[in-house]
Amino acid sequence: MLITLWLRLGAFLGKLLLWLLVLGVLGWALATAWFAWQQRGPVSAQESIADGEAAMTRDIIQTAVRIVDQHRESTRYLRDAHAKAHGCIKAEVQVLPELASELRQGVFSEPGKTWQATMRLSNGNAYPQFDSIRDARGMAIKLFDVPGKQLLSDQPGRSEQDFVMFSHPNFFVSNVAEYRQNVAAQAEGKKMMAFFPGWDPRSWQVRHLFIALATLSPAPSSPTRTTYFSVSPYKFGEANAKFRVMPDPGSCPAYNLPEQNRRLPNFLRNALNQQLSTDRVPACFVLQIQRQDANKYMPIEDTSIEWRESDAPFETVAQIKVPAQDFDTPALNLQCDNQSFNPWFGIEAHRPIGGINRLRKAVYEAVSDYRHSRNAEQ
Repeated sequence: MLITLWLRLGAFLGKLLLWLLVLGVLGWALATAWFAWQQRGPVSAQESIADGEAAMTRDIIQTAVRIVDQHRESTRYLRDAHAKAHGCIKAEVQVLPELASELRQGVFSEPGKTWQATMRLSNGNAYPQFDSIRDARGMAIKLFDVPGKQLLSDQPGRSEQDFVMFSHPNFFVSNVAEYRQNVAAQAEGKKMMAFFPGWDPRSWQVRHLFIALATLSPAPSSPTRTTYFSVSPYKFGEANAKFRVMPDPGSCPAYNLPEQNRRLPNFLRNALNQQLSTDRVPACFVLQIQRQDANKYMPIEDTSIEWRESDAPFETVAQIKVPAQDFDTPALNLQCDNQSFNPWFGIEAHRPIGGINRLRKAVYEAVSDYRHSRNAEQ
């Protein structure tokens, strides 16, 4: 009797699991088909400002400042993101000598031109955690002595062009409204609420959760062996484009990085120091652009959408060389910590566009001013 009952229960549970599997596969197929149907061109080549964006931006600034307060150290206030730097290093950005005429825009308008630059390599988290923890990795590049009118009218003397990137091609939020919800949940320590804000399944952001999980990737062997993406779009002359920086080991002397001890908290800085300072071997990258084709599904206002290379290939516009150097000193590390990178430090030819970039303009300035004023008081 008992054996028969167990057999029937087992058969019932087996059928139930099979039906749940079938329903899950069906749901996945329907969601995939619906998303593919949604991701169809053409799209607008112009920006579109959402209602209430200014008020949402003010809320985000308050939350970002709260995060800076939460993550402060005893002697300094840190950035609200990418708090931990592996180092700020000198670099040379050379425009391709034979660059096609249609790609000669802004700082890339003079073929063969070499810009002196600084590059900040970092982890993405707002707290300086161990490098072995899954995280995004960041690269920010600042070109110096860039002629032309700066985008920020209150800082006309900067003469800089910044490119701010991180190690995933798309972002885990679409727009300013979603960013406000996400960052508020993060500040409260309720990470899952960032993607599941309520009981209504229509408000769930499962796709964005998977993007976030993919963004938090294992640490690379070195910051010089990672590809970095602008994620959000920029002007490229009259066109719209995204940027990418890829390692280009073929343009530098062959180098085998010694195996690093990944249990050490700062092994990525150690790897960078090993290559540039100890072994005196330069690192090489290429800087590429991907121009928007508005006839394809390449939206400006949704940073969760990756622009497919099958729709628009990346095109190399410059080579980046990081020469051998000593960068890991107390004075240089303090200078690195105090240096600000902002996609709005630049010229009109590379003006940031889209809601997330408009948000960055306000938040970066507010957080930078707050952080520097507090650190000056220490």
